[in-house]
This record gives sequence, structure tokens and C-alpha cells, in this order.
Amino acid sequence: MALEQILILITASLLCGIFLRNRGRTWFMLIASVLVIFWLQPALPIRGADFWIPLATLILVIFTWRLTADDETRKQCKNYITLAIVASVVLLLNLTRFIPQLQLFTASRPPQLETTLLIFLITGLTLIVLSRLTRFSASFLTVGLILTIGLFLTLKIPALTYWTSYFLRSLTNQSVNQLRPTDFTWLGFSYVAFRLIHTIRDRQMGRTPSVDLGEYLTYVIFFPAFTAGPIDRLERFIKDLRAPFAGLTLDTFYPAGQRLLLGLFKKFVIADALALIALNDTNATQITSAFWMWIIVYAYAFQIYFDFSGYTDIALGIAGLLGIKLPENFASPYLKPNLTQFWNNWHMTLTQWFRAYFFNPITRWLRSWQKPLSIPMMILLTQVATMLLIGFWHGVTWNFTLWGLWHGLGLFIHNRWSDFTKAKSTAWATTPIKQAVLNISGILLTFHFVALGWIFFALSSPVTSWLVILKLFGVR
Repeated sequence: MALEQILILITASLLCGIFLRNRGRTWFMLIASVLVIFWLQPALPIRGADFWIPLATLILVIFTWRLTADDETRKQCKNYITLAIVASVVLLLNLTRFIPQLQLFTASRPPQLETTLLIFLITGLTLIVLSRLTRFSASFLTVGLILTIGLFLTLKIPALTYWTSYFLRSLTNQSVNQLRPTDFTWLGFSYVAFRLIHTIRDRQMGRTPSVDLGEYLTYVIFFPAFTAGPIDRLERFIKDLRAPFAGLTLDTFYPAGQRLLLGLFKKFVIADALALIALNDTNATQITSAFWMWIIVYAYAFQIYFDFSGYTDIALGIAGLLGIKLPENFASPYLKPNLTQFWNNWHMTLTQWFRAYFFNPITRWLRSWQKPLSIPMMILLTQVATMLLIGFWHGVTWNFTLWGLWHGLGLFIHNRWSDFTKAKSTAWATTPIKQAVLNISGILLTFHFVALGWIFFALSSPVTSWLVILKLFGVR
């Protein structure tokens, strides 16, 4: 998000916190979140895509709620009120097609109104059909999970994104000569997909809380956390959403304001300044000195931290103005003495999500084998697989694959090394000075391991990444 967009959202949230109470605040968060997903979606070369993609987000969330909600909740009248309000907001945005001066929330001119109405009709008929097939909901949950993952992979695998762009350009009678995979960019889908998968899996295991459509929509597309997280859990978010809200007070304003100021400073002062010299594909090939190569690698390591944690602080601050306490996402990760603790404190909600929905289930499955694998082999497989998936979450490319392997193998080596040296290090570090030496050396080693891993993350090809590593150590 740009600075001016963030300031507008802060102002709107502050006014909501001051003047609205309980139900008014709830409606504000829902309507604002719907508007924001259209507002933040960037312009795309595919005709109408920057309008259809946010609308597709809303439809996908509505269908997922329909699959995961219990029978009693589905029948509540307020769900129909929510549908009517969301549809009205979308139609009003569509009607700005005829008044260019009011096109404030769409990147380009909205498409034909008739097409939107047709999509509404198809969506409504599909919901009616689903309501008659409730007894097959278990199968639908599996289908919904597969479709969500499939759509996620389509957006993350460049070849699939390319053909999706080709199909959409052909559908809208546009030239395919200048086709690029980036023509189809679905803003916020990575976080949306994780929230949807979370609720589908919890529903399959019978532990999803009962929420109406408005609550579910607000949870999935909650505008402070829509583009950069953190990944909240439905049961935790709903507690804050349903809690009585008497308005913004000094006790809630000060911590929210402090997080906002801290986040703005991190992102727009420190991170943006570091971005001027941080590692990228251009300067990676231009710099020949090992000293300056280390400088730009260090710059990138701190730039990505201050950028990401800055956005998180902003999200937590805006949510705090609305009475929502989003989970923390960073806790001084570069000051941790080993890689395991680094990942327990870097993008914590993502790590916790993978631990809950992949690492722990796959570990239990491996242990259930009639002839279980050895403990080291099990640790190797689960940690490498988990980190590979986290890499693929950012993009299914060779460099993200290498980044995932780097951290997966690093976590395995640390696990084995820690078990091997635990008794010896405890026996050696018997004084405060020795303990400090052990801790500081661990911090330095961990930081440099992570910094070297960022090379794969920052660059677009393994060849360029390898050249940078060689230059760092004076080989080229």
C-alpha cells in the first residue's frame, strides 16, 4: 500500500473508533473491507480484470462460508442482509462506470453492468443449488479445498499464470502478443487462501466456530491485514469482533498510535531508504567488490525485515483503532541464537499455520507407519517439505525452491547439531561471559545464514544467485 492509502485507512478507522459502536463498527469493517479489496487491486492489462478479481474474491469467500457454516447459521436472516449490502456496494462501484469523477475505488473503468448482474444471478442460483445438497457437504468441503489449492497453484506457477492470462486475453478479444504472467495478479489471494483452507480444514475436523456470513467475510478480507497479514485464526478474530465496543479510548488509542508510528517509520523511512542500495537483479551483476556485495546483502536483509514488520505494525495499529487485536508476526528474529528460534519469531503466523496444517499432521502420519522412519530421517523430510512449501507460497520458481531447501536443510542440521552438542555446550558455558559468547556467536551465525538465504529470495535466477555468492567470498 502507498503512504497516502495507509493514511486514508488510518483516518477512516480513527473516525470509526470515535463515533461508531458495536453494530455500527461491525458494518463499517465489512463495508470498508469490501471497498478496500477493489481499491487496492492494481490496474491490469486484461480488460476488466481489476474489477472481476475482487468480485471473484467475494464470491469465493461466500461459497466457502456456505460450505463451512452449520445448518442453523445458514438459515439466519442477517445473512441475506449481508448479501444484499455486499451486492449493493459492488453495484454502486459498477455504476461509477457512468460517472468517471466517482471512480475512486477501481483502478480502471468498471465493466458493463449487465455482466455483473449476470454473475450475481449465476452466483445466486449456485447458492440455491448448494442449499439443496446439504447432505453432501463433506464431499463439497474436499472439493472446495482442492479448488482453493488449485487456484493458489495457478497463481503461483508462472506457466499456469501465463496460460490463464492467455485465456483471459482471448476471452476479451485482446492481443496476446505482449502477454506476460504478471498480467494476472490477484492481490491478497495468498492470505485469503490460507484463511479459507484454515476454515475448511477446521470444519472437516469439527472445530469451526459458528459464524454468520458478515463475520466470515470480515475475517477473511479484513482490510488492515488483507495484503500483508498477519494470518489470524477465525476463533480468535471472532472473539474480538463480537466483544462489546464502547468506542476508542486513550487506553486503546495510545498503543495503536504507537504501533502505527513505529510501522510508518520502519516502512517509509528505514525500509525505503535501504531499498535504494539493497540487493536486486541489477546491482547483483554490476558490483564486483566482495565488500560492497556484503553491504547490499546486509541492506536487503534489513530492508525486507523493516518492510514486512513495518506493514505488520501498521496492520496491528489500524486494527487496534477498531478494537481488534491481531496476532504478532515478528519478535526480533535477527537476535535469535539459532535457526529454529528465528523461524519461531519471523512471520510467526505463517510458521504457526504450516505447523498446524502441514508439519504436525505429516509428522503424525509418518509416526503411524507400521515401520516408522528413523527420527533423523523423519525430521529431515518434514522440515525440508515444510520449508519448500513456504518457499512455494511465495512463488513456484527455482529460486524460491532453493530458498526453501536452504532453510529446510539448515533447520535439520541445527536440530542434529543441537542434540549432539547440547551437553557439551551446557558444560562449557558455566559463566555469564561464556554464555554471552555462545549466545552472540549463535546470533551472528544465524543472521549470516539467513542473510545468505535471502540471496535466493531477492534474485530471479539461480545463476545470478550463485554469482553473488561467489563474489561474496572473493571467488569472482
